[in-house]
Amino acid sequence: METFADYILSEVNFIKKMEIVYYLQKREHIFFDNSVVLKAELARLFIETMKLDVDENLVLTACLLYACKKNIMSHDLDKIKRYAIEGAEYLEALGFSPKFCKICTEVNRYVDTENREKESDILELVDNFGGLVLDRPERKGYPIDEAMNLIENRNLKDKNNIYLDKFKEFICLKEGVLA
Repeated sequence: METFADYILSEVNFIKKMEIVYYLQKREHIFFDNSVVLKAELARLFIETMKLDVDENLVLTACLLYACKKNIMSHDLDKIKRYAIEGAEYLEALGFSPKFCKICTEVNRYVDTENREKESDILELVDNFGGLVLDRPERKGYPIDEAMNLIENRNLKDKNNIYLDKFKEFICLKEGVLA
């Protein structure tokens, strides 16, 4: 019997993949908004522009689903720290592999895992960047150069993200704002 994981991973058309998640959101009340779409599109452009050696379909599916249990209104730090874990548990129940669930869990550094997946580093970058450049209820989005500075010198300072330099190069290519 085909699982939801099999179904969405077999869909290679990015727009159709987003539609599948949209309908899952309507049925299961998972988190899916414009920020998810922006981050997934950013990941797609990053992978394609920089010709990264990753499974693009896997990364884009993870981008669309890693935040499925995120609570947009939560100010509870414990809940914020747990949304990726809860999302991975939900995704596992939908038939996703342990590796896929690990990638989703590693989107942030709240869970200390050994041997981070390279795909997780892409999710981490687009999650950080998208979270900084988008407006939030409590603040306006940061300008692109300032967001990159915060990622490099605060959010990922002393963290080993294997794609950070490539991401900076990508942003520079696309925006021409970083030196």
